[in-house]
Amino acid sequence: MNLGNIMIFGDSYSTYEGHIPSGYAVYYSGHRENQPDVYDVNNTWWKRLIDSTDSTLIQNNSWSGSTIGYTGYNNSDCSHSSSFIYRFEKLLAEGFFDKNKIDTLFVFGGTNDSWSNAPLGEFRDEKIAESDLFSVLPAISHFAKRLSENLPDTRIIFIGNCDIKSEITDAIRCACEREGFVYVALAGVEKVNGHPTELGMAEICDQVLRGIEIK
Repeated sequence: MNLGNIMIFGDSYSTYEGHIPSGYAVYYSGHRENQPDVYDVNNTWWKRLIDSTDSTLIQNNSWSGSTIGYTGYNNSDCSHSSSFIYRFEKLLAEGFFDKNKIDTLFVFGGTNDSWSNAPLGEFRDEKIAESDLFSVLPAISHFAKRLSENLPDTRIIFIGNCDIKSEITDAIRCACEREGFVYVALAGVEKVNGHPTELGMAEICDQVLRGIEIK
């Protein structure tokens, strides 16, 4: 399977020390007490996927604890730091996508939007103000639309985590249907402290590959 140049937008599930932009929060970094047994970058879901396909990783833009929308844990304001929306807009402003051709973009988020209990708001297609992006569902809709508008030639694949709020899962699925993105819903992933183990990473990779193949 040829996925070409790959980019990842993710949270802790997609981080590994030394393989994300400098200054981004990292979760996976080898041996850590009471943490999942992902002790090598080659055991991450995304490295497994790259090694199983004809593809090149251009950037892994993943930040541990990050949300798609502007509200983080403890009601923190992520509008100019870790949110998926801000990170994407920053790359656009810097001309990243003019300099780097991205054939396949994986988006693996929504978990922290769920876990942080950020306000959900309402999913809608139009009339989304900047203030609405502090609520999860309009933020998901807006982020998907911005991806579609700015990366029309990129194959965009959203990965939906299991065990998160159904409203968030439904919003991601609806956004994918609207924009023509591929949506892969995960199920039965082995985790420790809410994060994939080495086996869980392999399960994610396998499910994503199967989801892509049937599309």
